[in-house]
Amino acid sequence: MSERYPLIRLNRRGDERGALVVAETGRECPFPVRRAYWVFGTPAGEKRGFHAHRKTRQFAVCVAGACSMLMDDGKAAETIRLDAPENAIVIEPEVWHEMAEFSPDCVLLVLADAPYDEADYIRSREEFDRLFKK
Repeated sequence: MSERYPLIRLNRRGDERGALVVAETGRECPFPVRRAYWVFGTPAGEKRGFHAHRKTRQFAVCVAGACSMLMDDGKAAETIRLDAPENAIVIEPEVWHEMAEFSPDCVLLVLADAPYDEADYIRSREEFDRLFKK
């Protein structure tokens, strides 16, 4: 378990009919959601992400399958494995993140506190290091 990037344990409920996981704004998800997107069908060996946001906060959960997330705030980098639908992680602004090791059935759901804005992205690792490397 990471202290810098803690997993958020979502409430899983279920019975013989199946399972249900809940994430509510202001509870498990610490911000109002303005955008949702999901990543799926990622070929074996492929990596995604390779950016940071200037202001946007995100809440990520693998609703199916698993993937690993490299998180780097400029002070320390850690790899977090998302491998259960009841585990989520918050990606704060100014954190470089890369996703890798996608299982074939992975569906990564991401909730964001802002609509898409290309100007919010830092897509150059060199620029990120210059701004945030400590």
